[in-house]
Amino acid sequence: MIVWGGYDGSNDVNTGGRYNPSTDSWTATTNSNAPMGRELHTAVWTANEMIVWGGYFVGQGSLNTGGRYNPNTNAWTTTNSTNAPSPRYYHTAVWTGSETIIWGGTAGLDYLNTGGRYNPGTDSWTATSTINAPDGRYAHTAEWASTEMIIWGGVGQLNYLNTGGRYCAQSGPTPTPTPTATASLTATPTSTPTLTPTATATPTSSGTPTATPTATPRVTPTPRIHPTARQRPTPPPHLTPVPPPPSPRPTPHPRPSP
Repeated sequence: MIVWGGYDGSNDVNTGGRYNPSTDSWTATTNSNAPMGRELHTAVWTANEMIVWGGYFVGQGSLNTGGRYNPNTNAWTTTNSTNAPSPRYYHTAVWTGSETIIWGGTAGLDYLNTGGRYNPGTDSWTATSTINAPDGRYAHTAEWASTEMIIWGGVGQLNYLNTGGRYCAQSGPTPTPTPTATASLTATPTSTPTLTPTATATPTSSGTPTATPTATPRVTPTPRIHPTARQRPTPPPHLTPVPPPPSPRPTPHPRPSP
């Protein structure tokens, strides 16, 4: 297990460690070429590297930088920032098997519905589409479902959300739809009209005059009462994302003596 970054009570750190449960021991991760300290970032495991990206640094704000850590060589490689998503924290990241997908989050005052796909093999970014994307949000969830990323929930512009979306991270050329066969029109023969003899009218005997019924007046419906539209409640102020407070932070309460 690899632990890295976070807030130590005074500063955002760029240190970490590798824990081996077999030996119940820790090994420190190197600081050489490591990303700058941060909190509220994301980390994914690629089967041979840990990729960390984004987050928040006290005194600077939100970040759009990151790094790849290889535990076998105990070395860091900086991720390319060209075409990377905009700075953010409280976002999500998933690993597809070949790419990590970053989506959503906040930069303090905005709610993002943008993201990007990072390919460590080419050290390059590709922006995720915003067409039909869910509303911007932060503190949501995301998971990879073999062929697509599913995001759901989170905090939106006005309230907590119970909506989401599925993103297909397809690579390669766009598939061409299979053409639909068009049926050929076959001329239908026109039938020859057959003369039908006209029936001879039979005299009708004069009947007894029938009384014309009197129409019954219709009941006028009672007008329906239209309810007055209710005003939408104002969302609580805590729903507005606020960057983590600058140092110094609250001093933790002393732990009770045994």
